[in-house]
Amino acid sequence: MNEQQCQISGLQQQNTLKIIISGDWCWDSKLPNTQELLQVIATNNTLQRIEFDTTNLGLWCSLLMVELLKLINCANSRQLIVDQTTLPKSIQGLLTLAHSVPERSDTQRDNKRLNLWEKIDRDIQHAHQHLQDIMRFVGETVLSITAVMRGQAHFRPADFWLYLQECGPAALPIISMISLLVGLILAFVGALELSLFGAEIYIANLVSLGMTREMGGLMTAVIMSGRTGAAYAAQLGTMHVNNEIDALKTMNLEPIAFLVLPRMLALIIIMPLLCLYSDLMGIIGGGLVSVSLFDVSLLEYLHRSSHAVHLMDFMVGFFKCSVFGVLIALSGCMRGMQCGSSASAVGEAATSAVVTCIVFIVLADSIITIICNRIGI
Repeated sequence: MNEQQCQISGLQQQNTLKIIISGDWCWDSKLPNTQELLQVIATNNTLQRIEFDTTNLGLWCSLLMVELLKLINCANSRQLIVDQTTLPKSIQGLLTLAHSVPERSDTQRDNKRLNLWEKIDRDIQHAHQHLQDIMRFVGETVLSITAVMRGQAHFRPADFWLYLQECGPAALPIISMISLLVGLILAFVGALELSLFGAEIYIANLVSLGMTREMGGLMTAVIMSGRTGAAYAAQLGTMHVNNEIDALKTMNLEPIAFLVLPRMLALIIIMPLLCLYSDLMGIIGGGLVSVSLFDVSLLEYLHRSSHAVHLMDFMVGFFKCSVFGVLIALSGCMRGMQCGSSASAVGEAATSAVVTCIVFIVLADSIITIICNRIGI
């Protein structure tokens, strides 16, 4: 048992309540009852201010923090002025940390069930807010690009080459594996149906056109959204948590031009090249199935592939992949710049970036495919 018993009491002076804390607040201490103080704070209409006296405070642990949070939250609910300057610096830091992460919205409603119209209204408000955030970020990015072209903002070329390396050659192993497997699957599934009519030779047409016009760029974009888009969101989110972005602003550096533009340019440049590589790996995968499992020679497969695929098919895939690169870079960087100030917010930003990337990729792919079909490309 501690020699100095922990105590807490209140002394009201006009419209100020002074809370006196003394003794050792440790795990083996018998904690005093704070319900009377909470009752006074909640019901006394003459109170306007609360301050603390910790002159005789000894050792303390998280038990004291729990009681202080109860008192401070009760005072904040009544909009009272809480003076924390008399508390020890360590306690002030912990209180600031405790209030830095906002309470989740589902707990703020005390698990109250929403009816259908409230849910629809909430979803509409969230969608409207997300649309505003997207338009604001796109506008800031365009302004930053204009500033860079005018020489009013800049980024380091070394950063650009580093991001080009990270999202280019470093991504080749995973793209090789996925594209090869996608080509294998396309060839095998198509061959099962074509073999019923003795048309196994058309496996080359199916795989070549499928990879160059659609699957090569789409699978590359999905891979890069999970690999690079999430990485961009996590990197920028961590910088936001560590106040590095605020430091850039104090040095008169535009964060979007300095952090977002090199990442975006690297991804836009490298995505068409990755798409071409993915197309070739998918065609190779289809050739492995055709030659090894079906009565198709390697020369026949190559001949049919060269006749089935034209330059316009490659150009359509390149254009799609370039658009996907813009969307991935915008989504990842946007979620990173919008990250909160806690460690959990970094994970939420990365998750949100991947979801946003995939949604935009599917929408863009559908729109481009419909337009190409309408104009006969």
